Amino acid sequence: MRLTTKGRFAVTAMIDLALRETHGPVTLAGISQRQKISLSYLEQLFGKLRRFNIVESTRGPGGGYTLARKSEEISVADIIVAVDEPLDATQCGGKGNCHTDEENHGRCMTHDLWTNLNSKMVEYLSSVSLKDLVHQQEGRGIVLHDLRPKKIKTEGVKVEKPASAVAAAKEVAPKRPLVNSVFNLAQQS
Repeated sequence: MRLTTKGRFAVTAMIDLALRETHGPVTLAGISQRQKISLSYLEQLFGKLRRFNIVESTRGPGGGYTLARKSEEISVADIIVAVDEPLDATQCGGKGNCHTDEENHGRCMTHDLWTNLNSKMVEYLSSVSLKDLVHQQEGRGIVLHDLRPKKIKTEGVKVEKPASAVAAAKEVAPKRPLVNSVFNLAQQS
């Protein structure tokens, strides 16, 4: 039983994102460059992660991805399941039909062993949070090369311009008549 590239890349990209999101949305191009993962592959993975409400996307200039939940609320199992990574050590996909002959009742002799391994893997990966992995990287002395100032993530709060600033902007820029306006032509005759 091996974790495939899909699961490894998804977890690696999520650690990178969690380490850097305090400076604002993190671009997939940045993750791709730092982690040596194909940009198109990351786009596929992050589409799946977004559908599972693990990441959020921000469009436009300065856009990218941020965590949709707190890092302590996202487990490694959540990430792996979101990207369709199979966590199954059995040959039968957990169905119990390893053998098709009636004599063995459909199960191989080691079916229960691999089923128990599956449950232990899921249990362990569910116990490890993204925050745990971030702390592990920070303990290793990872250096962030992100020079953007830290942004405080707010929950659904929009900052609006004060009414006086909006009114002042309207007063400063009076509208000039359009040269080719129908109203302008009517005034000239």
